Amino acid sequence: MNADGKKSGGILIKTPEQIEKMRAAGKIAARTLDFIGGHVRPGISTGELDRLCHEFITTQGATSPTVNYAPPGHPPYPCATCVSVNHQVCHGVPSFKKILRRGDIVNIDVTILKDGWHGDTSRMYFAGQPSVLAQRLSRTALECLWLGMRAVAPGRRLGDIGAAIQERAESRGYGVVRDFCGHGLGASFHEPPQVLHYGKSGEGPALAPNMVFTIEPMINAGKPGVKTLSDGWTAVTRDRSLSAQWEHTVRVSETGCEVLTISDTEEKRRFISPE
Repeated sequence: MNADGKKSGGILIKTPEQIEKMRAAGKIAARTLDFIGGHVRPGISTGELDRLCHEFITTQGATSPTVNYAPPGHPPYPCATCVSVNHQVCHGVPSFKKILRRGDIVNIDVTILKDGWHGDTSRMYFAGQPSVLAQRLSRTALECLWLGMRAVAPGRRLGDIGAAIQERAESRGYGVVRDFCGHGLGASFHEPPQVLHYGKSGEGPALAPNMVFTIEPMINAGKPGVKTLSDGWTAVTRDRSLSAQWEHTVRVSETGCEVLTISDTEEKRRFISPE
């Protein structure tokens, strides 16, 4: 339970002071992804991308809670980021042996911890010129994220988010991954609620101001099925189709939502009104 002891439907309601700390954490997470974008290119290893991100996070006075993170049933995660390439859906474990090739598409997922509060975000990058399919898939995944965020407002339901995402992805012939979802975020890395990226409008818990959670749709060019590799972490598409993901941490505002992990270059898009 958070400091002021409030919950709504089992979901923690953050205080204004806690929200301010989460804004600071979210800003560092966003700046980390701004920074690493200039390093994504053919010939660099995913391990080096992780090293650079970890170093940057440290310079911001923050830490990475993913290092040695070990939820039940998983081995300790060794890195500061997840770097997922091509048909890797999420949780790709960086390696100095994994070298990016021209045309690869890359998701980099960063979670940081600052003054006891988390920021969590991910983006897609291209190593050189990607295929037309890869560009369309990445663009659709980003559209899905923004449509999901535009479904957020007090009194709306969690199902509204998933329905908006599912409708856009499936209208383009893509599959929505069901094995992973967004989640509440705060002093804990994972809190209620689970934010599904598919579903029906009007279903699920009602949203209330100062709830904070991630929206992070994973969209496959083929079918939605995934499997986890022997490292216990890396999830890949079963049909080896490309996969793309974008993620933001959002706060339910009084009228819509606030994006806590918005880039400095997109500051004008921090506050979103529902469609």
